[in-house]
Amino acid sequence: MAILDQDQFVKEIALGMKDAPGPLIEILHKVQLEFGYVPPKLVATIAECLNLSRAEVHGVISFYHFFRSTPPGRHIVKICRAEACQAMGARRLEEHAKQSLNIGFHETTNDGCITLEPVYCLGNCACAPAIRINDEIHANVDAELFDQLTGELTYEKLEVRD
Repeated sequence: MAILDQDQFVKEIALGMKDAPGPLIEILHKVQLEFGYVPPKLVATIAECLNLSRAEVHGVISFYHFFRSTPPGRHIVKICRAEACQAMGARRLEEHAKQSLNIGFHETTNDGCITLEPVYCLGNCACAPAIRINDEIHANVDAELFDQLTGELTYEKLEVRD
């Protein structure tokens, strides 16, 4: 979608919802659903439509962990940080993941393949630690399994190019 199209899309959403109570978060959700993130260049448009400052809009985007201001990788890897997973080694897994991928939480690998995110429960406590890759949950994940699963994502990327 071209920049003008993105701007028009956001204007239509924001102006259509501006009279609803507390529309900002709902507008941001719709923008992120459409583009995969909230492009920083659209913050001014949203602010103008809602008669807010850009700082207010940016503050909401940066406060809530589910909003992104950069495009996500082709694959989203979420590591559970809830108590059961922590008790079963999620912190070690988290450190391994960051070192293995050479990124921190809310960052994307240089090749755009993987974005690493924390999550605070995947509902798989009996099989902790758990991770979610895109829409698939994996149980009893240790460093070796993590490397295998993320290696398959990188391999898929290489296969597509050939």
